[in-house]
Amino acid sequence: MSGASDVGLAASGASGNITLRRKAGIVRRSYRFAQRQLLGTITHVATTEHVAALTFDDGPDPASTPLVLDVLAKHNAHGTFFMLGAAASRYPDLVREVAARGHAIGNHTWDHPSLPSLTHRERFRQIRDCRNTLADSGQRLFRPPYGEQNMAARLDLLCFGYQVVTWNTDSGDWWNPDAVAMADHLVKHIRPGCIVVLHDAISPPPANENAAPLPREILYDRGAMLAALDLTLKRLDGRFRFVTVPQLLQRGRPRKTVWSSWQDARR
Repeated sequence: MSGASDVGLAASGASGNITLRRKAGIVRRSYRFAQRQLLGTITHVATTEHVAALTFDDGPDPASTPLVLDVLAKHNAHGTFFMLGAAASRYPDLVREVAARGHAIGNHTWDHPSLPSLTHRERFRQIRDCRNTLADSGQRLFRPPYGEQNMAARLDLLCFGYQVVTWNTDSGDWWNPDAVAMADHLVKHIRPGCIVVLHDAISPPPANENAAPLPREILYDRGAMLAALDLTLKRLDGRFRFVTVPQLLQRGRPRKTVWSSWQDARR
């Protein structure tokens, strides 16, 4: 009898351990889900519609931004411009033109520092000053410079009420001089619901000796990007419709990830 009892107790203990592990797994999955929903960064949208979002960072620039607007208009496409407050304050008429043409405008900080390198006070000023500059045209969208953020920065942005948007398709336009190769890459990788990162201007890297170096030499000239954008839109004409990020978010379910600093941005 004692042997049978021992077997029963062992079986009961094993069953209890399995139940505890299952409960722990449920708790972990629930925590990760809640973390993604509350602090997650939008990278794309789950949708079956053939829509995608083109985004442009670091502007506005009086030389290149109007050319981007012309290319978009030529193909009946719309984009989202993540602007720097310092540039927007210099070219307010250009900011108004971007908005008047039906494009969305988001916050990209005042002058493009890496958020994790800043103190809370410095981050607050960067976000606030750009927000105030874009007050008449900007939406509650934010893109961290270089795609870099940490938990402290993400909490600051949550307090400001921003939706943080990165990307899942990188054009490589900040370094690649080959327009055809860029267009080939974009045509191959653009899928329903994707968010593409491009640059209508290029902000110089921070003059900070402690900042990690960029992996490639910066290409400030926007000629190759403009040619790649035009070629991509031409090749995808009739296959995809390009909308603003707010419009894309209405077309499906936003997909979020707990996006941190170097993992995806500086490759």
